[in-house]
Amino acid sequence: MTTVRAPESVRPAERAGTSAAPPARERSGGRLYALDGLRLLAALMVALYHYGGRDGDVSRAWGASPRHEFPHLSAAFAYGCLGVQIFFVISGFVICMSGWGRPLRSFVASRAARLYPAYWAAIALVMLVFALPWVPYRPVSFSDALVNLTMLQQPAGAERVLGVCWTLWAEVRFYALFALFVVVPGATRRRVVLFCAVWTLMSVVTTASHVEFLRVVFMPEYSAFFIGGIGLYLVHRFGHDALSWGIVAVSFLLGQHYAVAGLWHPPNPHYFSYRSPYVIVAVLALGYAAVAAVAVGRLRWARWRWLPFAGALTYPFYLVHEHLGWAVIGGLHRGLGVPSWATFALTLTAMLVLAWVLHRCVERRLTPVLRRWLEAVRLPAVADGGGGR
Repeated sequence: MTTVRAPESVRPAERAGTSAAPPARERSGGRLYALDGLRLLAALMVALYHYGGRDGDVSRAWGASPRHEFPHLSAAFAYGCLGVQIFFVISGFVICMSGWGRPLRSFVASRAARLYPAYWAAIALVMLVFALPWVPYRPVSFSDALVNLTMLQQPAGAERVLGVCWTLWAEVRFYALFALFVVVPGATRRRVVLFCAVWTLMSVVTTASHVEFLRVVFMPEYSAFFIGGIGLYLVHRFGHDALSWGIVAVSFLLGQHYAVAGLWHPPNPHYFSYRSPYVIVAVLALGYAAVAAVAVGRLRWARWRWLPFAGALTYPFYLVHEHLGWAVIGGLHRGLGVPSWATFALTLTAMLVLAWVLHRCVERRLTPVLRRWLEAVRLPAVADGGGGR
C-alpha cells in the first residue's frame, strides 16, 4: 500500500551488487498507473466475495443466504477471495520497489504511516456502528479493541474488529522479513535473489516440518505470492533474464498449490459453494499476468487520471467494506426493502465514498505527520544499513 512510482534510475553500485546481473535498465520516473487500477480491482474482488460469495455473518445482513439473493452469480463471487493473493503479488512488487535504496528508518516510517491512520479510523468506525442497538452485530470487548489498535491482535489471541486484518498481519510479517534481510544490509540484485531463494526454501521446509513457530514466521501459504511480486519487480528493474522469471515461475507453481489446498474441496452440499481447482489456478494466472504486464511495460499506455485516485481509495475501502458493508446491506435490503442488486450496487458505492472521506480527512492529514514523527526517531546506527552501497 504505497505510492506506486517507477525507479528514477539504477546506480552503478546496484550493478555491482552481483557479477551475474544483467545490465540494469535506465528508467524515467513516473507512476505505474496500471498497478493502481489492479489494486482496486483486487479489492473489489474481495468485496464481491464478502457480499455475495460466502455464508455466515453476511447472511444475517441479507436475511438469507447470498445463494438465494444471487443464485446465478454467488458461485462466481466465491472466487473473489483470490483477490487477497493478487494483493500479495502486488505488495511484493511495490515493497521491493519502495524499499530499494531506502534506509531502515525511512522504510519503517513510510510503512507505518501508510498503514495505521486509516486502520485506526476503520477500527473506531466499526466499533461505533456495531454498538448501535439496531445493528445485528456486536462489537468486540473494549480490551480486545485496544489490542486491535496495535495490528497484533492475531498473535496476541484477541478477537478481531476487522475481518480483513488477518491479511495485514501477513503484510507486517513480510515487511519485517524484507527489512531485516534486504533493507538493513542494503538492497542489491544478488541479495534480493538470495532472499527469495531462502524464503522459498524455508516455506516448503516449514510445510514439511509442521513447526508452528516456523509457520508463523515464514507463512508458507502466502509467501510465494510476495516472492512472485518481488521477482516481477526484478524483471521490471533489470529486464528479462532467466533467473528473475524463474523466481516468478516457481512462486506461481507453489502459490497455486497452496491456494488450491486451502480453497478447494470435493463437491459437498454442506459447503456454500464449490470452487474448481482449474478456475482457482486460472484466476491466479490472470493476476500474475496482469502484474507481469505492468512489470514489462505493456500497460504504460494506461495513464488515465482516475487510476491514481482509484489506488488511493483501495486501502481504506479494503478496511471498511466488509463489516460496515454488512450494516449497510442490512439497512437497505431488510430495513428499506431495496432489491438485492440495487442494495449490492449502493453498498459498493457507499463504501467507495467512505473510503474517499477517509483518504481526504484521515490519510492526507495524518500520514505525513506520522511519517515525519517516525523519521525523527533515532535508531541504532547499525540499523540504517548500506542503502545498496
